[in-house]
Amino acid sequence: MIRIRQATREDAYAITAILNQAVKSGRETAFTDPVPVTDREEWLAHHDQTGYPVFVAAETKTDQVMGYLSLSPWRAGRDALRHTAEISYYVHEGFRRRGVAAALMTHAIEECAPLEIDRLLAILLDINEPSISLLEKFGFERWGHFPGVARLKDLRAGQYIYGLSLH
Repeated sequence: MIRIRQATREDAYAITAILNQAVKSGRETAFTDPVPVTDREEWLAHHDQTGYPVFVAAETKTDQVMGYLSLSPWRAGRDALRHTAEISYYVHEGFRRRGVAAALMTHAIEECAPLEIDRLLAILLDINEPSISLLEKFGFERWGHFPGVARLKDLRAGQYIYGLSLH
């Protein structure tokens, strides 16, 4: 079973490991080098300070983190954009295709109203078919494309912007 909860500082190691799996794949994120745990600790602290949540999907019995999702300000400091958030998510490779990302997405969308977020943006590599499928399943639409902007290890990829209007 999957339990969604707010991430804590203690989750930084698991979050870092999951992100670094995506980095290693070379096709799931624009990060090209492994991210240190201290980076994710600071990232979690920043999310706590700004009020934008990070959620983890944990296995009910063991509390093992299977994936995580974050909401972040879109172009922080621009007050007219404060009701729009960027959504990012990663799932541990051992737990993919088990509904983890869908559970995280469902929870995050439900949490947007109390946060006064009415638009979500997902920015992803245009070669990330699993994420494209998930976003489209949840009603996100392709709002933009930046062709060839990401130089990965063995190829160039673009980035899509997918958007969802919640109201």
